Amino acid sequence: MSYEVPDLSAVVAEQSHDLLFATVSGAHLYGFPSRDSDVDLRGVHVLPLAEVLGLRHGPETKERMWVRDGVEIDLVTHDVQKFCRLLVRPNGYVLEQLLSPLVVHTTEAHAKLSALAAGCLTSRHGHHYRGFAVTQWRLFEKTGEIKPLLYTFRALLTGVHLLRSGEVVAHLPTLLDRLDGPAYLPGLIEAKVLGEHRGLAGVPGRPGPERLEADLAHWHEELRLAREGSDLPLEPVAFEEVHDFVVGLRMG
Repeated sequence: MSYEVPDLSAVVAEQSHDLLFATVSGAHLYGFPSRDSDVDLRGVHVLPLAEVLGLRHGPETKERMWVRDGVEIDLVTHDVQKFCRLLVRPNGYVLEQLLSPLVVHTTEAHAKLSALAAGCLTSRHGHHYRGFAVTQWRLFEKTGEIKPLLYTFRALLTGVHLLRSGEVVAHLPTLLDRLDGPAYLPGLIEAKVLGEHRGLAGVPGRPGPERLEADLAHWHEELRLAREGSDLPLEPVAFEEVHDFVVGLRMG
């Protein structure tokens, strides 16, 4: 199940700072948006030199949420320096944003930074995806909603695939095909279409607690094994190249 992302080019044009790129993240990227899902727009803005060196420092992060043409938009952008600091850490969020196929705005610099992404992958990204999965599972236990359950398995499968292949894939239906994930997840994806906060109760073919806990334990173990056996380095090999990219972009 997929949805077309609305035309957001006007949103890009309204920004007070130039954007390096803007992409769609969240449920649309993960492959399970609901009819009432907001659009998570993520990107990088570039502060001019005067706002970095002067007394009035520009915003490292800009956040805004509003409704446009009936669609709720959640916009978050980081200055290129902050974004790249996160990129050379084991941060899967920024990797997924940088490499998202749902591109709203792009530039030549976006392409250059995307080309450096492979050199930023490390085996330590396994810790990021494990932590994300644990947080979302706790939220599922509290709310019983389908959304955090899907987020849990999406994080685990993305981490396993990344550590095994060195490829960033955030789209859950694709991951299910490649990794032979739990057979009930496609049905839960279909059920979530009806509402962002729909509960698991009442969904035909829903898994029971014992099945969920067994599958959760299995994929946590798969993530651990993938991390221990990964060929990815412990530290990003492209650190200096990313540093040079930020300096060159800022000076230019």
